[in-house]
Amino acid sequence: MDYYEITLNCSPREPWADIAVALLAEFPFDSFVDTETGILAYIPANEYVESAITALFVENFTSEVEYTLSERFIEQENWNAKWESDFEPVHVGDELSILAPFHDQSLAKKRVIEIMPKMSFGTGHHQTTRLMCSFLLEEGVHGKKVLDMGTGTGILAILAEQLGADSILAVDIEDWSVENTIENAERNACTKIEGRCGDMDCISENEFDIILANINRNILLRHLPSYSDKLKPNGILFLSGFFNSDAEDLKQAAGEVGLTFISQKSEENWCALKFESSKKD
Repeated sequence: MDYYEITLNCSPREPWADIAVALLAEFPFDSFVDTETGILAYIPANEYVESAITALFVENFTSEVEYTLSERFIEQENWNAKWESDFEPVHVGDELSILAPFHDQSLAKKRVIEIMPKMSFGTGHHQTTRLMCSFLLEEGVHGKKVLDMGTGTGILAILAEQLGADSILAVDIEDWSVENTIENAERNACTKIEGRCGDMDCISENEFDIILANINRNILLRHLPSYSDKLKPNGILFLSGFFNSDAEDLKQAAGEVGLTFISQKSEENWCALKFESSKKD
């Protein structure tokens, strides 16, 4: 698959780079990379409409920010090389390191996930992935049945198995993300992860102990009733992929479908939320 790389440089960088990611998340962008002056965003070439992206920034960026947009076409065979050049080791506190095969393994912390960075979102560089990993590292996962929605590279599914989950269903709407998840699961010697391509309608299973969903605000709001239905009594839901400013809307919507807010984590302007099902046995 061919891609376009969109480069946004903005001054001041904050909060406009984060706002740009939230705006672009409404389009089929697969990955975002922070830079010192803005972001890089990657979208399949057949999904890219230059006029729509340009209009998005004209409509939403105010006179408070100066910005430039540029694009670069990336042929399929160059994609992995591009990721390798950008992909730095990621550390979540002192507990977890996310490394690629070409990294120095001596950089590893207590726990290691090895990811081959291809086209999937979720290399650990984004704040939301780190927030979700942090929540999982604190959670009792041993023996649990886990659903990972929008699995991307499979990082959260792999971490769940490393922490002792009994079964993990990793779902993504992109078939190449599912393929990447399966490859990365094998790379990390995982045997309890099932990759599946689709949306909520592809999931017939119920009674999950834990659901992980790191997607974006609008999809999460749409999926919340289904997450609630598929959780077992006292099951746990972790959400991320949105800004702190979106948290109250998600808490309210979650409460309306029987989910009780437990706690919140933030990194820069990004947010993750923990809920518990209020269903009774």
